Amino acid sequence: MSNSLLRKKSIEKILADAEAGLHDGHGVLNKVLGVKDLTLMGIAAVIGAGIFSSIGKACFDGGPGVIFLYMFTAVACGFAALCYAEFASTVPVSGSAYTYSYVAFGEIFAWIIGWDLLMEYAIGNIAVAISWSDYFTGLLDKAGLHIPRWLTMDYTTAHAGFNEATSFISKGQGLATIDPAILYKHDAWINAPQLFGFHLIMDLPALLIVALITYIVFIGIKESKSASNIMVIIKLAVIFLVIVLGAYYVQPQNWSPFTPNGISGILKGVSAVFFAYIGFDAISTTAEECKNPQKDLPRGMIYSLIICTVLYVLLALILTGMVHYTKLNVGDPLALIFEARGLKWISGIVAVSAIIATASVLLIFQLGQPRIWMSMSRDGLLPAIFSRLHPVYKTPSFSTILTGCLVAIPALFLNLDVVLALTSIGTLFAFVLVCGGVLVLQKQKNKPESKFKVPHVNGKYIIPTMFIIAATLVTYYAPGHFVRLFTKEGLPMLLFWIVAALVSIFSFKNSFSLIPVLGLISCFYLMAQESHTNWLRFLIWLAVGLIVYFSYGIRKSKLALNTV
Repeated sequence: MSNSLLRKKSIEKILADAEAGLHDGHGVLNKVLGVKDLTLMGIAAVIGAGIFSSIGKACFDGGPGVIFLYMFTAVACGFAALCYAEFASTVPVSGSAYTYSYVAFGEIFAWIIGWDLLMEYAIGNIAVAISWSDYFTGLLDKAGLHIPRWLTMDYTTAHAGFNEATSFISKGQGLATIDPAILYKHDAWINAPQLFGFHLIMDLPALLIVALITYIVFIGIKESKSASNIMVIIKLAVIFLVIVLGAYYVQPQNWSPFTPNGISGILKGVSAVFFAYIGFDAISTTAEECKNPQKDLPRGMIYSLIICTVLYVLLALILTGMVHYTKLNVGDPLALIFEARGLKWISGIVAVSAIIATASVLLIFQLGQPRIWMSMSRDGLLPAIFSRLHPVYKTPSFSTILTGCLVAIPALFLNLDVVLALTSIGTLFAFVLVCGGVLVLQKQKNKPESKFKVPHVNGKYIIPTMFIIAATLVTYYAPGHFVRLFTKEGLPMLLFWIVAALVSIFSFKNSFSLIPVLGLISCFYLMAQESHTNWLRFLIWLAVGLIVYFSYGIRKSKLALNTV
């Protein structure tokens, strides 16, 4: 059993199949993407709703010092991006972390990460679709065009708003004094049609945008590239306008104190900030549609990450410089800062660009998930229909349509708060395995030459030393930290320290390369910042995936049938 679970795919066989176009007899993908396209796609995926909404809450929690969180997250993602780049250069096929794990760790790990990526993309897409709907309906309201409110949100949100408003009213509070956002939800519940006493409430704009994006992704990678590039250019122009114009109104005294809530305040924004960065791994799923994947994929990933980090840091400084950080806990912080200066026309431009930016993120995510399914199907872990390519458009047709359905339908009914954090923990887990996979790959003998390699720094002594210093500093400056690890809430951080200790030991024994280890440790640290309840949801999802694997994939695997 253990041999079958850990059976690995040969890089040579993967490359030979890709070269020969042996993709289950359904044809090959169109190779149209260059480094410019990949960089813009990375920016499209990273610069999305986060830069127009969640950056405000992050600034409110961390103050101007939130730029350190953006930098730390970028560094953690940067380590992971370098590891992705080496894998993408060594194994330039679709599949992303799924394929990389199949090569490095074996089939069971490949299945786990493939299943994890399905959650990451599907739930991430749902969150983005809901955010897009919020921006779109808000813009229509400002223009005097009103969609019935019961068609603009989910059931849970409307019911919660109704209960909250009812509670205020029962205490004698007048409608005029209740928060308009609560009244909006209350009205949606009151005015919704009912079927057998059940309120019919749904987020129709979220469904419609997913349908439109799915159509674009379905008809071809060239069309997807063109749509993505146009949207990226528009939103970069708007962001540049915000930075240049905002810099004129910055008041440096607003940056004092720089870290008003300390490290804990800065780290409160981990989920929201990391959610903004997860898109760059979607680029690696387009490997078979790149003209020169071994050179262009690494460059596209790294360029997009650097550009996006600079933009996030500059915007955080502009936001906290124009108004005091305590005023930024709003859903549209960019509009707020310019309205405070009497520049309401800018807030209109920001609202339109937010719709475009969010749609571009949705497009890239919708592009990624079908290609993960396609790769898993090629290996026999999913039915063959998942890898079928459209005879004209050369896209994974069934997988693309199914992805659209699995995102659009839940987006009608799900609540944004529930789905956001799950996406972050799923992505971090993928990053951890990719960084670990590079450590394994570097130890393999006779592996194909890669055109990009993670710079090698021997971590034999550096990593254990860093671990000892970190543990000493935590013991000295946070004496109760290790005691709290043994509470229910402290379990994720306890797991982090155990993993960090084991990695330090193995680094000393095996002289591991420093950068992949730093990527693994930093991403796992960010995972440990998630709540224990979020970890529980994540583990339940993985357990469901293992049930599917042991009931289907383990028997149908082409490695098991000796046909790969």
